[in-house]
Amino acid sequence: MITLGPRVLKTGLAVVLALYITRCLGLEPPVFAAIAATFTIQPSIYRSWKQVIEQFQANTLGAVIAVTSIYLFGNNPIVIGLVVVIVIIISLKLKMESSISLTLITVLIMMSSQEFEGIITAANKFVIVLVGMGSAFLVNLVISPPNFNKNFREKMDESFRTLSLLIRTVISNELTEKTFQTQWNQLNKDINKIEELYKILDEEREKISRVKPTDVREIVVFKQMLSCLKQGSKLLDIVEDHFFQSQPDRQDTKEFDRHLEELIQYHEMVLLKFSGKIKAADTEGIVEETGQFLETIIQDETIDQQHRLRLIIIGSAIYDYAFQLERLNELISQYQKRPEPERSKFRIL
Repeated sequence: MITLGPRVLKTGLAVVLALYITRCLGLEPPVFAAIAATFTIQPSIYRSWKQVIEQFQANTLGAVIAVTSIYLFGNNPIVIGLVVVIVIIISLKLKMESSISLTLITVLIMMSSQEFEGIITAANKFVIVLVGMGSAFLVNLVISPPNFNKNFREKMDESFRTLSLLIRTVISNELTEKTFQTQWNQLNKDINKIEELYKILDEEREKISRVKPTDVREIVVFKQMLSCLKQGSKLLDIVEDHFFQSQPDRQDTKEFDRHLEELIQYHEMVLLKFSGKIKAADTEGIVEETGQFLETIIQDETIDQQHRLRLIIIGSAIYDYAFQLERLNELISQYQKRPEPERSKFRIL
């Protein structure tokens, strides 16, 4: 089922606004403002503002090159092609890759006109592009501004449910191969989305914190949540690669399954603690317990050396997962207890 997200709707509103403004100002042709608006809509306010600044700089450069080329060489197809190449090269040199498309459109708009009347004509077309960019930024700022904090939490909860299902069944092998693979692919997609959400949150924390206050402590917790999710995914991958190939006996299977069940329960409790649904999450001793379990595997000489090595690899991944969960629990405790003025002591590691 296809759903219309806020960004899709805002793109349509930006186009409408750009067309109305250009027609009210008597700027022709207004369709170029609509094109500029579609290129400027971004997933966050900061990225939208950054896009406007970069596009303004790149379009100014493109407009200057286009006008100069018309005065010196005219606007025949060969000249237009050469100018396009020059603009691309300069944009790449100035690291303005994201603005290349709209800059080229601006250049083509200005150079493809059959009647060029000098600076006035160039300025008119340049203003049309600026109207489109401004309309997109205004819509992005005013209409349904994105709440990435809420989006991050929701996507994290959704991804954890998928991880929980996979962790709890990876040893017992209860899911069908098709279901497991579907859930596994979905988890990887969700992790990529969460990483993108985190990057946006961190950008806003760093770039527009004065305009939009951000709790740095919460961003630190979010980063550790992502680390735990990724470590859980890595653990799944390692279990898939090594556990059944190690030819475990019934006791080994039972012990590994028990440890995975305990860890995913700890993970769930820590997330519930962060959301305020439970008073505390007792993860005390999970790292020590996991370390003892790993030591038992290392010292078990009854297992074939090659098979024992595979089990040690899995045990190490379980230990890393437990360590990340304990750290997450500590950060959440600090986040929930420390007073607001002390947020500066936290830093993104």
